[in-house]
Amino acid sequence: MFTDNDELAGLLATMMNVEAMFILTNVDGIYNGNPNNPASQLIAVIEDEILDFQAIVSTEKSNFGRGGMVTKSNIAKRVSKLGIAVHIINGKKDFILTDAMQGTAHGTIFKPQKESSNIKKWLANSEGLVKGSIYINEGAKQALFENKANSLLLVGVTKIEGQFDKGDIIKIISANEELLGLGISQYDDEKALERIGWKNQRPLVHYDYLFLY
Repeated sequence: MFTDNDELAGLLATMMNVEAMFILTNVDGIYNGNPNNPASQLIAVIEDEILDFQAIVSTEKSNFGRGGMVTKSNIAKRVSKLGIAVHIINGKKDFILTDAMQGTAHGTIFKPQKESSNIKKWLANSEGLVKGSIYINEGAKQALFENKANSLLLVGVTKIEGQFDKGDIIKIISANEELLGLGISQYDDEKALERIGWKNQRPLVHYDYLFLY
């Protein structure tokens, strides 16, 4: 089951490796507040900055479906991280798709980031295949989100839940229980549990097999 069409569209866009994805809604795009408030402004371009969509976006749902704008924003962010441009535009306007493809539409575009490998694209949509959960400390979280390729090391792991084998998909969770990403484990759960906090070990999740939200 998919919660809404936006999630399904994101999965298909990733699987097909398209150049762009268009999400049609009943407002012009993402605003930094309620779109009905004259003081709210349209966010025209979102690049790689970290935004708290829950804090700035109205939680009202579109009349077109069950997915609210926060859901659309988070899906768009995930898909753009995989190298696909995502446009959130007003589906009630005439010629909106052709305008968007020509770059003249009034809306919000999530700029595509560096194109990801097929493994990372697959991981991005594999939450239903997760076998275990890895909790990490703040230092490990900061290392993963630096502007360079870092793997997840056992020295930063604080807790392990679930039973999994080498090659299984695991969730990566922060100290405050925020889901950070998914990865392919290089250990089974028993060996990983034995070595929690150890230094100078091979990575629990190598960067090439890691997708971060």
